Amino acid sequence: MYNTDLPTRAELPSSRQLVRSTLIAVAVAGVLLSAVVMPAEYGIDPTGIGGVLGLKKMGDIKVALAQEAQQQVSPVASGLPPLQAQPQVAQIVAAAPAVTAAPAIAPPATTPVAAGLTHETSVTLKPGQAAEIKLDMRKGAKVRFEWTTAGGPVNFDNHGDPIDAPKGFYHGYGKGRKVERDAGEIEAAFDGKHGFYWRNRTGNVVTVNLKTEGEYSALQRVL
Repeated sequence: MYNTDLPTRAELPSSRQLVRSTLIAVAVAGVLLSAVVMPAEYGIDPTGIGGVLGLKKMGDIKVALAQEAQQQVSPVASGLPPLQAQPQVAQIVAAAPAVTAAPAIAPPATTPVAAGLTHETSVTLKPGQAAEIKLDMRKGAKVRFEWTTAGGPVNFDNHGDPIDAPKGFYHGYGKGRKVERDAGEIEAAFDGKHGFYWRNRTGNVVTVNLKTEGEYSALQRVL
């Protein structure tokens, strides 16, 4: 009825062979953990192999960005005055009615969508200082942006906050570490404030020059 021959006792692995195989598997797992996983995920490189393979740099970026996200403060409805009133902003050039007169974003039934605004904004950051600029945008609105730095790189986090955001809410559009330039387009995922966060981790004074153009009703510095 059964055609398969059962293995003989001599063909089965011995206890010594099983123990040796287990020890080999544990050793291989330990090497992978210390040489690959720890450098790539946590920036810890006890063997030095992660640095050679470029994995430690990846881990350093992940750890730094996680720290930036914890330190970041994003007041959604801070009530701060528009960017023109901030002493650190060198220049704001508007191609539409003054930003100070623009209403804050409200539910769709009450607030019209403003389109075609353009701003050029400069923010100066001392060593360790952070700044955040947000645009009032409706869901689906698009804004093209470009920013560059003078004096050194910055860490950045482009993200958005909905109206009455729940505690701990986060929606990102991109982030990076030690960057001197970024450009692209933000499409608002919801009604709210969307924009840019920078922190100067260098020992120099750094100036960030931001250009924005698109469908937003107001621009404010909220940090």
